[in-house]
Amino acid sequence: MSIPVPYDPELVAGLDAFVDLVEIIPLRADTIHANRDHFATIIPPMDVQAAGRAVSWDDRLIPGPAGAPDVEITIVRPARPSSGPAPAVLSIHGGGMVLGTRFFGTGELIDLAERHGVVGVAVEYRLAPEHPGPAQAEDCYAALEWMAAHADELGIDPERIIASGMSAGGGLSAAVALLSRDRGGPRLAGQLLGCPMLDDRNETVSSRQYDGFGAWDRNNNDTAWDAIAGADRFSDDLSAYVAPARARDLSGLAPAFIEVGAAETFRDEAVDYALRIWATGGQAELHVWAGGYHGFAGFSPDAEVSKAAVAARESWLRRVLRLGG
Repeated sequence: MSIPVPYDPELVAGLDAFVDLVEIIPLRADTIHANRDHFATIIPPMDVQAAGRAVSWDDRLIPGPAGAPDVEITIVRPARPSSGPAPAVLSIHGGGMVLGTRFFGTGELIDLAERHGVVGVAVEYRLAPEHPGPAQAEDCYAALEWMAAHADELGIDPERIIASGMSAGGGLSAAVALLSRDRGGPRLAGQLLGCPMLDDRNETVSSRQYDGFGAWDRNNNDTAWDAIAGADRFSDDLSAYVAPARARDLSGLAPAFIEVGAAETFRDEAVDYALRIWATGGQAELHVWAGGYHGFAGFSPDAEVSKAAVAARESWLRRVLRLGG
């Protein structure tokens, strides 16, 4: 058994709260639907999230990928739009591609709209196992294409759109960046990959260090990847749009911001992804936060390492989206 990296002491209480809130039922093939039902009780609806905030929001139904159903999105705008085209974020929620809704990531969009005048689009992608990969990435890419095509209506600058997500959302943001490059689609200004879920193989040292405990352990990861990839899991032919770590070529991608905790399952695959981008001469900014569990900054916001992580992310957003202040 691999010896795990210890958690930062300031983060332990937040980790315990995370596990108590989110992981009531161990995530296994026969509990995916029960976990979805639980998630529905802990994600506040949009009217609650936006109450008292200086934003407006509306839901839309937009065309999905060719031959697939339409896609639901939520658009979040600052209450006082900027005088010129605004930067924009395509928000892709976490949940292992088997759980959650687009409202799991709208809190970030509300913050960005208030502080920086960013217009955000949160996408409701199809979940596995009912919809195996790459259905999730295709839905998210369809939302990116729609954003670029409707830039004037949305009041956004098509040259300042990033894809952003945490966990599964981070992995899907990487997949969207690959799709954009490969199909000559809308050019992303950046890809924000928060503790990204990138590799179906689940064979890294860090995946073995967090087996049976932690915020997203090896067993949860196996359950999710079995649902997403099915019989193609572990195959050398598995699409990079399902598991971006399988991409043979990481050249020509939008600049990446990759952040991960040192004490979590996804540490090693995130580091490897950055190394492979650099090997092509590409741009990647990598942060591995000492003692950080999966998604630590969100559940332990007052810890010193969380403040440092948020500041680093903010710095990258200001540079890539050319934000003021």
